[in-house]
Amino acid sequence: MADNKAKRGGADRALIALTEKYEVAYWSKKFKVTPAKLKYAVKKVGRSAKKVEEYIQLQKHRASDKSRIALSEAYEVRYWSKKFKITPARLKAAVDAAGHSAKKVEAYLAAQKAAKKAKKAVKKTAKKTVKRKKAA
Repeated sequence: MADNKAKRGGADRALIALTEKYEVAYWSKKFKVTPAKLKYAVKKVGRSAKKVEEYIQLQKHRASDKSRIALSEAYEVRYWSKKFKITPARLKAAVDAAGHSAKKVEAYLAAQKAAKKAKKAVKKTAKKTVKRKKAA
């Protein structure tokens, strides 16, 4: 059913009509989401603009929360320790050094691993050099 354009009251403004392209464009722009995400949110919580906005904000919060490491939560420490294949103590040290962002912690751990590998290669090369000098 098409939106009644003669009806301009608050009740009409509080509802999202997915059948009207201009309304989908307006609400998508207002909530800063794609039309597909808007349609999904409307199907999930109903046509109320207020409920849709709350749902979208919650989804954005959850998405940003997934990339943060909360050391105060034991289940998160277990999850990230297992994901990065390190001990909880090393995870806490990495978070202290790099911050709570999972990407930054991952980059920090990769840099540490690369530095350790380079140091090991230098030692190995030094041992070979010493052996050659002794043989000569």
